[in-house]
Amino acid sequence: MMKRIGWFAVLAGLMLLCGSATAWGSEPPQVGGKLPDFSLDIPKESTERAYLGLSGSGTFKVPEIKTQSVIIEIFSMYCPYCQREAPKLNEVYEKIEADPALKGRIKLIGIGAGNSLFEVGVFKKKYGVAFPLFPDEELILHERLGSTRTPYFIALKINPDGSHRVIHSHLGAFGSVDKFLEEIVKSSELQ
Repeated sequence: MMKRIGWFAVLAGLMLLCGSATAWGSEPPQVGGKLPDFSLDIPKESTERAYLGLSGSGTFKVPEIKTQSVIIEIFSMYCPYCQREAPKLNEVYEKIEADPALKGRIKLIGIGAGNSLFEVGVFKKKYGVAFPLFPDEELILHERLGSTRTPYFIALKINPDGSHRVIHSHLGAFGSVDKFLEEIVKSSELQ
């Protein structure tokens, strides 16, 4: 009987992350609004720190990333939709990095809802993700971001004074890589 209850709890948690209604009535950040206040650990890997324009150790807030726009993917390594979107998001990253007009001006990060550092590492390796992924094993960030289903995409425009605003907030697949990137560029006013 105990094994059934344990598996039921795991299944219920996965359903919450991947396909069920938004939990507890909270909402994800809305276009025109701000990202809730939270911090992430500065990556230990030097290439990831350099990509984000960060140094040292400790924590940082997303608007501190040295760029003009940040795309955040909220994912779970167990979400089949996130797994299907991974190659497309890798393509977005590659197009940005290959375009001198966009490189350095748009950065990507991922937050693994309910995923440990190990699980995030497995996802990163399996899908060849080149941008930084952060664990959220206790679902603290997930809750602050509206307890969204996965995958969920949020993009920010970061102003020179460090202020920011949400320019994109979307549940599920983003469709065409080119159209998604075009929308982010336009909303970021990078044209």
